[in-house]
Amino acid sequence: MKNYVIGLDYGTDSVRAVLIDAENGQELASNVSHYKRWKNKQYCDASINQFRQHPLDHIEGLEITIQNVVKESKVDPSLVKGICIDTTGSSPVPVTKDGTPLALTKGFEENPNAMMVLWKDHTSINEANEINELAVSWGGEDVTKYVGGIYSSEWFWAKILHIARQDEAVQNAAHTWMEHCDLMTYLLIEDKDLKTFKRSRCAAGHKAMWHEDWNGLPPVEFLEKLHPYLAQLRGNLYDETYTSDLVAGKLSQEWADRLGLSTDTVVAVGTFDAHSGAVGAKIGENTLVRVMGTSTCDILVGSYDEVGTKTVRGICGQVDGSVIPGYIGLEAGQSAFGDLLAWYKELLMWPTEHLLGSSSVLNDAQKEQLREEFSDKLIVELTKEAEKIPVSESLPIALDWINGRRTPDANQELKSAISNLSLGTKAPHIFKALVNAICFGAKKIVDRFEEEGVKIDSVIGIGGVARKSPFIMQTLANVLNKPIKIAASDQTPALGAAIYAAVAAGIYPNVIEASQKIGSDFDGEYFPQTDKVEAYHKLLLGYEKLSAFADPNLKISQHELSL
Repeated sequence: MKNYVIGLDYGTDSVRAVLIDAENGQELASNVSHYKRWKNKQYCDASINQFRQHPLDHIEGLEITIQNVVKESKVDPSLVKGICIDTTGSSPVPVTKDGTPLALTKGFEENPNAMMVLWKDHTSINEANEINELAVSWGGEDVTKYVGGIYSSEWFWAKILHIARQDEAVQNAAHTWMEHCDLMTYLLIEDKDLKTFKRSRCAAGHKAMWHEDWNGLPPVEFLEKLHPYLAQLRGNLYDETYTSDLVAGKLSQEWADRLGLSTDTVVAVGTFDAHSGAVGAKIGENTLVRVMGTSTCDILVGSYDEVGTKTVRGICGQVDGSVIPGYIGLEAGQSAFGDLLAWYKELLMWPTEHLLGSSSVLNDAQKEQLREEFSDKLIVELTKEAEKIPVSESLPIALDWINGRRTPDANQELKSAISNLSLGTKAPHIFKALVNAICFGAKKIVDRFEEEGVKIDSVIGIGGVARKSPFIMQTLANVLNKPIKIAASDQTPALGAAIYAAVAAGIYPNVIEASQKIGSDFDGEYFPQTDKVEAYHKLLLGYEKLSAFADPNLKISQHELSL
């Protein structure tokens, strides 16, 4: 008898579902739904780094995508044994006492502060700074030590503190807050007891400072010094957390009917997309999995013997079981990767977007066709020209901090910069500099892990950039001076979620065995080009000098400066 599982992957712009044959990993059906409110830029203000999403975008997307993969696959619904959900994070949502997202209640339907606070929302920079100052001065244990020693404005407590101060109505109406992956899991299951609901170990450990050393979430005494609301909120959150190989509950009758499935289908504990993607890519010890899209997440797993209680400076956390139960999961990443190139594309498209509309030479249909053609070809043509530019040429130097710096050493107040411009600098030169910048940012992450004693033997690339841009991947291999394998699956995080679902459903005994059996194969590998490695190293030194100029807190050795 066949068994099937569904992985549901929530990205920044869309949600995708895959239905997988649990025996061999074959993808029988997949479906993608774009968030319509987000696409219209509702509830967002990029000028102040405010990025909010309406829960209805996610609820509607869940229903559409799962319905479609069940119908398309034509499998017997009773044979779909499990579902697991992965999401972006930290993306917390305020909810009422019965777990209803606040934006779905009267009076809060259009209030951005009642929406999901997306991972890339940086409105809470001041609050993150306060948390960091208090962590080392309050008289108790430093609760940031397992999240790299620096708490980020991208994370749970900073975002909630900001909303509490900004909007008293939301503060009073929100009984508790849930990470996106927890909320979507909770909505699907039958048991609606918020107090006993199984919260994600991955989300809690990496973003909410949950750790066994202080018996769970940060102490009430610490939170109270930040804001009385946080101390009160702690009692409405959770004490225990759970790994994603465990069952959160069974599918409710309501959602079984809506999705065309059975109430016998189990729903696994939720997780984050990058960690799920690492499982989908068959992560092992000393393997760095780079999830490359709008931003990046860099995932490693280490044994208790290798990592133990040793803390790694400036990363996004080290959490027992956040990737594979029985191993410490370590996370780092860049706040902008593809986003930096998307910004440049938008910049170059400005004349087309704003001047073409007023042209009297073309009709409306021709204008739209031309706009679409420019948009489709711009990055392709920039890439072709950038590849022709010698690495040894005097190139501009750019920083990848256009959305702040996630790691190493989080600082979301930082801005990007470009130096070494001249009258000979053309658009492809700047494009090449931006590609170099995102690769140099990746190199600094690898260096930090290795400086802290975490060994990296191999690198795996997953995500849209890894699959679609040989130019970027070859540059990355040269900068890292390491080979990079590319996962064959276009939906690696969703596949990883399906792997968790297969273990939760009892089809496999553990995540490692399930991952090796049905995880993604590899369909390409990039090797360092020895004649270019040294040239990129010299450009990296220019990146480091510019970094030190933009961030005076950075220290560069005299040896590096002399080079």
